[in-house]
Amino acid sequence: MTSQPDRKALTRAAFAVAAVLTVVTVAGAAPGAGAAPASPAGTPKLKLIAASKAVTLDRWEGEPGVYLDLGTYVTVDGAPLELNVTRRSYKDPVVARQILRNGTRTTSKTLPAGLVKDFSGLPGFLEVSVRNAAGQEVTRSKGTFCPNNASGRLRPDAPATSHYPESCSTNPFTLGSVWGVEKGWAANSSTVDYDKPVDLPVGEYTAKVSVAKKYRDLFGIPDDHPTIKVTVRQTGDGTSGGGTAGQRAASPSTPSDPHAQHSQHSQHAMGAGHAGHHFGPRGADAPTPGALSHALEARGLAHHLGDGLGHTDGSRVAPALRADGRRPTGRAGVPANVPKPDLRSLPAWDIAVTDGEDGDVPGKDYLAFSANVWNAGPAPLVVDGFRKPGADLMDAYQYFYDAHGKQVGYAPTGTMEWDPRIGHEHWHFTDFASYRLLSADRTRQVRSGKEAFCLANTDAIDYTVRNANWHPYNTDLSTACGQQNSISVREVLDVGSGDTYTQYRPGQSFDISDLPNGTYYIEVKANPAHRLQETDLKNNVSLRKVVLGGTPGARTVQVPPYDLVAAP
Repeated sequence: MTSQPDRKALTRAAFAVAAVLTVVTVAGAAPGAGAAPASPAGTPKLKLIAASKAVTLDRWEGEPGVYLDLGTYVTVDGAPLELNVTRRSYKDPVVARQILRNGTRTTSKTLPAGLVKDFSGLPGFLEVSVRNAAGQEVTRSKGTFCPNNASGRLRPDAPATSHYPESCSTNPFTLGSVWGVEKGWAANSSTVDYDKPVDLPVGEYTAKVSVAKKYRDLFGIPDDHPTIKVTVRQTGDGTSGGGTAGQRAASPSTPSDPHAQHSQHSQHAMGAGHAGHHFGPRGADAPTPGALSHALEARGLAHHLGDGLGHTDGSRVAPALRADGRRPTGRAGVPANVPKPDLRSLPAWDIAVTDGEDGDVPGKDYLAFSANVWNAGPAPLVVDGFRKPGADLMDAYQYFYDAHGKQVGYAPTGTMEWDPRIGHEHWHFTDFASYRLLSADRTRQVRSGKEAFCLANTDAIDYTVRNANWHPYNTDLSTACGQQNSISVREVLDVGSGDTYTQYRPGQSFDISDLPNGTYYIEVKANPAHRLQETDLKNNVSLRKVVLGGTPGARTVQVPPYDLVAAP
C-alpha cells in the first residue's frame, strides 16, 4: 500500500536536500571574524556559520505555520568532533564523553552531569530569535543539536565520507550512541520540529542565531551571531518552492534513500483518547506526534507509515538486495566457535488505547504499543528465504560468518511467509517475536499474539557494543522485504540496531474490550521458538507494566515509568 506525499513531507525533503547541497557552498564562509582560537592537538575547533544570508520558507496552504530551517551549520576543523553517549542501565543516567584523538593517543573528557539527558543530541544548543520588519521579536526558541544530522564537506581535502552514524536515536530505550562530525565537515544545526510549526504570517523577517553560552564555554566556540533574512511565502498546491524535493519525496522506497532510521518514540500524554494517534475512524494512518526521529523526518521519509511495497512499518527502506536464488548445498552446520547474534527485547512503549485499524472489529477497544528486538552482537543476524515455485512460503536459513566476514555455516530456521494483507504485502520471517498481555501477578496469559517480521535496522539501540555497524544500510548484508514474485529474500538485523514494530494493525494489538480494569504486563519475547541460534537465550524477554481503566468505548491506560525511562 502506498500513499501520496503530503505537504509536510515535501518540506521535510526540501530540508534534507538543502542540508546536503548548501553545505558545499560555505567553503569560503568559515574563516573570518570570530574565528576559533588555536586548540591543542586532538581538540576540534567548532564554529557556527550560516550557509546563506537569506532563506525563503514556504507556508503551505492549510498548515498552521512554517518549519524554521535557517541553514545554519556547525563547522569542525583541527580534529573530529566525537561524543560517546551511554548509560549502564535504565536505572542509571545518561553520560556523555567527548573523545579526543591525537595520533595514536586517545583521551576522553566527560561532559557536565545532567547536560545530556537522552540520545537525541545536545539540548538547548542553538538559540534563535526572529524579529518582524518593525523590529519586534515574534518568536524565540532553543534547539537540540544532533552532530549526526545532515552534513557535508567544507573543502575538497576533507575526508571523502563520514564514518559516523547518520542520525541521533530518539528511542526511549536506547543504551549507547556515537555522535560525530569529521574534521573539515559541517553538520546542520537546525532542529525542525514538524509537530510544532512556527506561526509566521507571510512577510519579511530577520533571524539571529547563536550557540548557548554553556556550549561555547564547553567546546571553545566563538560567540558568533549569524543573521539571516527570512522571507515567508504562501504555497498552495506544492508545485512551487521545492519541486525537486517533492519529486524525491514521492519515491521514498527506492534504493537511493537507503539511510532512514526511525524510532517510534511517543511524547504524548497518557489517558483516554490519545488524540495524537490516528487509528481507524479517528483519521489516516499516521504516527504519534514526535514518534519519528529528526533524521527520518528530515530525509522526507515520514509521509507514509505502514507496510507496503519496498518498505515496512515505520517507513523503513528496503534496498532491492536479494539472497542467492539457489538453495544451500551440502550438510547444514555451524562451527562451535562461530560468532552469533544476541537478540534482546526492549520494554514496550508508545502504549495507547485505540479503536482499532481498518480490519479490526468496530466498537472494540484495543491496546496498541511499540515493540523492539535488537541485536547486541557480536555478529549480525542474517536470514535467507528460498521459495518453492508457486508457494506462499519460503524455507528460511540462518547464515554465519567468521571474523573476516566469510560465510562459514548455515542452519535451517523455519519459514518466511507472504503476507497479502493490505498494508503489509511483503515477506515476513515467522517466529521472530511474540507478545503476551499478562495478569498482575504475571502468572496468567490474558491475551497473546505472534508477529512475523520483515527485519530491518530501524533504531540505533547501542552503537557502542562490539562490532556495531554504524551504517547498517551501507553493507552487503542489507535488508529486503521482497515482493510477491520474489524467488528469494535476505533479511538482516545488524549489530547495535533494533527493529521496531508498532502493534496497531489488525491482529497485532490486544483486544481489551472485556478485560476488567487493573494492572497488566506487556511481554515482548524475542526468538520465542528458539529457532534462531544466538549467544544468549536468557535475555530475550522484557515486561512493561500498564494499568487499564475507564469504561467500554472509553478505556484508558496509564504507563508507570520503567526505572528512569518515563516514556509511556
